[in-house]
Amino acid sequence: MGSLVLLDLMGGVALLLWGLHMVHSGILRAFGPDLRRLLGKALSNRFSAFAAGLGLTALLQSSTATALITSSFAAEGLVSLVAALAIMLGANVGTTLIVQVLSFNIAAVAPVLFVIGLVAFRSGPRSRIKDIGRVSIGLGLMLLSLHILLDTLAPAENAPGVRVFMAAITGDPILCVIIAAVITWAVHSSVASVLLIMSLAFSQFISPQAALALVLGANLGSAINPVFEGARREDPTSYRLPVGNLINRVIGIALVLPFLHPIADLLRGWQPDAAKATAIFHIAFNVATAVLFIGLLDFSARFLTWLLPARVQESDASRPRYLDESALETPSLALADAAREVLRMGDLVEVMLRKVMAAMMTDDRALVDQVSKTDNIVDSLDEAIKLYVTKLTRGSLDESEGRRAMEIVSFAINLEHIGDIIDKNLSELATKKIKRRFQFSAEGAEELAAFHKRTMESLRIAFGVFMSGDANEARKLLVEKASLRNTELAAIERHLDRLREGRPETIETTSLHLDVLRDLRRIHSHICSVAYSALDAAGQPYRRTEAEPAALPASGAASALPR
Repeated sequence: MGSLVLLDLMGGVALLLWGLHMVHSGILRAFGPDLRRLLGKALSNRFSAFAAGLGLTALLQSSTATALITSSFAAEGLVSLVAALAIMLGANVGTTLIVQVLSFNIAAVAPVLFVIGLVAFRSGPRSRIKDIGRVSIGLGLMLLSLHILLDTLAPAENAPGVRVFMAAITGDPILCVIIAAVITWAVHSSVASVLLIMSLAFSQFISPQAALALVLGANLGSAINPVFEGARREDPTSYRLPVGNLINRVIGIALVLPFLHPIADLLRGWQPDAAKATAIFHIAFNVATAVLFIGLLDFSARFLTWLLPARVQESDASRPRYLDESALETPSLALADAAREVLRMGDLVEVMLRKVMAAMMTDDRALVDQVSKTDNIVDSLDEAIKLYVTKLTRGSLDESEGRRAMEIVSFAINLEHIGDIIDKNLSELATKKIKRRFQFSAEGAEELAAFHKRTMESLRIAFGVFMSGDANEARKLLVEKASLRNTELAAIERHLDRLREGRPETIETTSLHLDVLRDLRRIHSHICSVAYSALDAAGQPYRRTEAEPAALPASGAASALPR
């Protein structure tokens, strides 16, 4: 009997967590970019930041999600520490609102939410209405899970063994705080923990004082998660916000814990329903903590800055700058971050392409060494981008998001191939020319410089096509590809004419000259890969001729993703 009760209880908690996840993911998918922009604008003072944190967390039903978003803002320098701490005070209050609503007996609303959610969710291709349907279904699951929890606990109310066990583990308030903190940290949701505590209190499995102590522990546990998930170990400043929020919670708990017994008596006289009394205490604790600390945020920020100073170190160019892990739950934001990182990777490739030709023409060995080092950075960024997009594609993406993910991976892979051609081929050709002291003929050097210039211009156009998807620019890029192929053939013919004339500089550089032309044309083919993706997305597919070498298209990028 006891094992069945425990199994039903675990099932109810699992259903509650899944409902929370659906609400959270649905809100992020429907309004994620708008919420993030709103949060970024509402930072003029600590009170507007507090309100923004409260509203965002009430919608997301997760202070951890708000903490991760705010931490990413703070890490990028977009939010001051004072404003970020104010957001977290609001977030702590925001989590209590849904608990307060669910403390009322509204389980009968669950079937209505299921019907509304199902109709909206099956409305067709993914849209905001479909995401709102996900939210409605999630809310219905939460209400249903609460009903299951209460029905599960009711038959066991008179079981003496269960009562003795619960009394043993909840007899000490400090032990209650620790137990609830561990559970909340494990399930990543103070809302779920507090709702479970309310169910136990309603069924009188725990004393009112133990229920309040468990609520304090749930608040502590929800502050622990961002410390481990929202901070980067190599950057001490990223710990300031989650550690500051954790300190606020610890101080608040330490101030309230000695007075739990009188507070419990006061609440019992005012609200006989133990579940509602628990919810009232939950919101009162967080409001009181916010009132206490909102005036001390400047001091808190100075203390945290002293405690966690910025680490002075050289920036590692091989580490990604824009791949924000907290954005993965919002595909549109994560794709934008990945695209920014690809553009950064493209800038490095552009520098490589410029330096390798400069090395070729000026016989500068130092430039060749710089190209090799930059290629290592490009390789690292390529791997990081592919891993990031792979994590994103493990979730649910709509058709356009999935296509964009593949476009990003495709362009990153083609940029990495360009880097390899520059490093493994053009750099070696430059080294060979420098070592043997070869010199191009004046006409040959001019041809190579012109060919290189057109390749550089196409690369810049490709960056624009990658970001905008402009079909007209994409088609211009492919027209230039065909034109450049003709230019290559004409340059080869002129080179052969110079060979027939017996020019010494042409004879000694003939293989070098032709290899440079070939490699620049190969690079141009990889550059043009982005045009095919843009035209496919615009419904204007472009047919390659058999003579055109095929770079890696977006549709083929999936096989290159790490598994």
